[in-house]
Amino acid sequence: VTVNLKHEAGKDLLKRLVETADVLVENFRPGVMDRLGFGYETLRAVKPDIVYCAISGFGQDGPWRARPAYDQIVQGAAGVMSITGNDTSGPLRVGYPVADTVGGLTAAFAISAALNAKPRGSFIDVSMLEAVLSTMGWAVSNYLIAGVEPLAQGNENVTSAPSGAFETSEGLLNIAANKDEQWHILARILAREDLLKDPAYATREDRKRNRLSLKAELETVLRQRPAREWADELSRVGVPAGAVLSLPEILSERQVVDRGFLADFGDVPGLDRPIRLATGGVRLNDQRPLPASAPPALGADNDVIWGDLGLSGRELEELRAGGTI
Repeated sequence: VTVNLKHEAGKDLLKRLVETADVLVENFRPGVMDRLGFGYETLRAVKPDIVYCAISGFGQDGPWRARPAYDQIVQGAAGVMSITGNDTSGPLRVGYPVADTVGGLTAAFAISAALNAKPRGSFIDVSMLEAVLSTMGWAVSNYLIAGVEPLAQGNENVTSAPSGAFETSEGLLNIAANKDEQWHILARILAREDLLKDPAYATREDRKRNRLSLKAELETVLRQRPAREWADELSRVGVPAGAVLSLPEILSERQVVDRGFLADFGDVPGLDRPIRLATGGVRLNDQRPLPASAPPALGADNDVIWGDLGLSGRELEELRAGGTI
């Protein structure tokens, strides 16, 4: 629904909506909802078992609480950019809004837990900064426990070698030969068993220390065939490998298409053509949960929802005419 909170009538409508709601989610800066008259304490007085989730850049308290924050601001502040890229590129942002996404997922998990709590009724404070930091497991733990500050390594996996992105005759190929047996199989498939006898690559730590020379040796063979061919062959023998694909390429792959990850919708409000959308990354009992229809136009469900709350058609027209909804 849409409702104008600058109008007193709009505030009354929202309070009526809260009385029937289980969850309220907001992503204003801390203090904004209190100023609008819809802070947690106010709404808990209306509905004691409300699950109130506040998503903000840095959390509801602390010296940064009032700072405005978009995804890239959080990526930079959380240290994500400092370990993305390499020593020549400098810090790079992740190419999609990872902080927004992780913040939303964190909120969803917290809300699910709160809805199952007894007694129900919670205030959830989601900090996008902390949500992102919590996903940076090895980088944060390595620093806190071992005092090792993570460095930007580009496409290299700092925990193992050969593990990273390798050049082929067509495209980049990711290989993650993290185990000794995987390394032995890889050397055999590439007809480079001689590398197994080289003391520079004898152990995992040796291979990590000499990763650049090892990468150069392997690429002399990998450049003879396309990435997709190598990915198929290496995967068959148990060496984790995959071509680096573009978004159009992966969305057209049978692995994605055959599992029904994409859904088509016609009769889209505001468009004269059907659209194709990505669904969620899960199937339940072999069924993929799908929305019943395309996203509605803004305010399309106003009449239905407000009508369910008891407003008459005449009241709705008056509210619409006054700009409240």
